[in-house]
Amino acid sequence: MARTAVVTRLTATADTCFWGYFDPAMDPVLELESGIVVDIEAVTHHSGDAPDLMMDDGIRAIWDGIPVGTRTPGVHIMTGPIAVGGAQPGDALVVEILDMWPRMRHGANCAAHWGALYEDFAKERITIYELDMPESDGAGGYAHFPPSATPIFGFDFTERELYDQPGVISSPEANPREPFGRKVAVPVRPHLGVMGVAPPGADRVDSVPPGVFGGNVDNWRFGPGATLRFPVFHEGAGFFVGDPHFAQGDGELCGTAIEASLDVRLRLSVESGAAPEAPQLESDGRIYTHGFGADLDAAMLDAARQMVALMQARFGVTADEAYSLASVAIDLGITQVVDGTVGCHASIDPAIFL
Repeated sequence: MARTAVVTRLTATADTCFWGYFDPAMDPVLELESGIVVDIEAVTHHSGDAPDLMMDDGIRAIWDGIPVGTRTPGVHIMTGPIAVGGAQPGDALVVEILDMWPRMRHGANCAAHWGALYEDFAKERITIYELDMPESDGAGGYAHFPPSATPIFGFDFTERELYDQPGVISSPEANPREPFGRKVAVPVRPHLGVMGVAPPGADRVDSVPPGVFGGNVDNWRFGPGATLRFPVFHEGAGFFVGDPHFAQGDGELCGTAIEASLDVRLRLSVESGAAPEAPQLESDGRIYTHGFGADLDAAMLDAARQMVALMQARFGVTADEAYSLASVAIDLGITQVVDGTVGCHASIDPAIFL
């Protein structure tokens, strides 16, 4: 997608990023009017897995500028928050993802102790992926995403007993890198694993579990061309982005996606009095609802009930009619299974409503 004129840019620095939490009391680092287009730098908290390949001066400054002891209780680096003019509780914040491009060519996947099959492997391992693209845009970054990424090497994580500290740096000299056994082309699905608004209430919350405000939803469809709607709980919305990924499958089975820093172009708008129950997504002609729970049954029921309500509100069918359509026309899927609070999504093609 060609880059168009942009109104403003939010650079990721130690002063514009926060690490490991969401806090409704935070002051905004940027204020925008509804309908404004903004470029935002999103930085992965896994840059230290291959610091020679995934850290530049700007990223190192964030590591140096945010003390380890304050990166708590979660793990993700967020850029923001952004206040959007006119956003009030009960409104919907509409986020149109217009474009994304990679900051660097490399990303990291961590088979972690929170992964679904950790008991089978009894270790943690880092695998580094490289975008299949040789050309730079001439400004130290890359102008577009290629169709695929290739795993190039891996190593067992040994810097700590467990990967339980955000921002660990694994020294290349101390971690022998084993070439990946064969050529693989992984489809690139650039997206933001974390995006949302200031959560309800007044307390600081962990960045790991997703919720009705968004956060760590980890749906790989939160990428270019998607439109999202988040319920607003506080004046100005308190919008943030983080946890950028090159690619992920439904489930995020081993613990992470291909974690990699990227830039994102967004348009932020306010719809008065239109708050959804939880994040809603429109992508590739389908509408998605998102459910969360302590297990997949609870998350599935949450997503399904939201879809039944959405069909009634948006398409004018009765509850009985929506329930029938939910069985014959919606698709249920697993969003992710590794964040403690797990996620499911339900989707429907609105073209069925003639």
